[in-house]
Amino acid sequence: MSEVTAVPLRPIAKGSLTKLWIGVAVVLAAAAGAAYVGTYKQVAMAQTPEDFLAANAKRSGVKVTASGLQYEVLKEGSGPSPTANDMVLVEYEGKLANGDIFDASARHGGPQPLPVAGGMIPGWGEGLQLMKQGAKYRFWMPPALAFGERGVPNGPIPPNAVAIFDVDLIAVAPPGAMGGMGGMGAGHGM
Repeated sequence: MSEVTAVPLRPIAKGSLTKLWIGVAVVLAAAAGAAYVGTYKQVAMAQTPEDFLAANAKRSGVKVTASGLQYEVLKEGSGPSPTANDMVLVEYEGKLANGDIFDASARHGGPQPLPVAGGMIPGWGEGLQLMKQGAKYRFWMPPALAFGERGVPNGPIPPNAVAIFDVDLIAVAPPGAMGGMGGMGAGHGM
């Protein structure tokens, strides 16, 4: 004959059921977060530039110029504003709408002396002239003010991409005066 050993069931300890449901809720929240992060880049790149910029323009603190350049003041400066003919010393990071970084001054050894206009993308010159020395701004540039219909062929910037730049304006100088600021020649990094 076979014997069956009976194992008595024990009641769930007080508070364990609550802990179980909290654990289930945490796992579900983590899964939803992972799903969002996993699809955010694809959703951002699937939006048209117009849709992305229209939604962005509604954010608090974002201002839009007549040309369509959008900007947000992250830190206001107190020094002079550059003109189109000036050179600037800047820290910058350029990224796409999905957050992929395509260029940064840190990749080139730190702050870079660059022209405000001439040889740079139009949104760069327009945006820098809005700033004062010591300021930090974030710019959202529509394709027409950034890299246009071509993007960067065989590069990290696709056609008709919104370009986003975080820019720290460290110094402003007239053309030819950047020699004393160190770094590389004008136009490096863009």
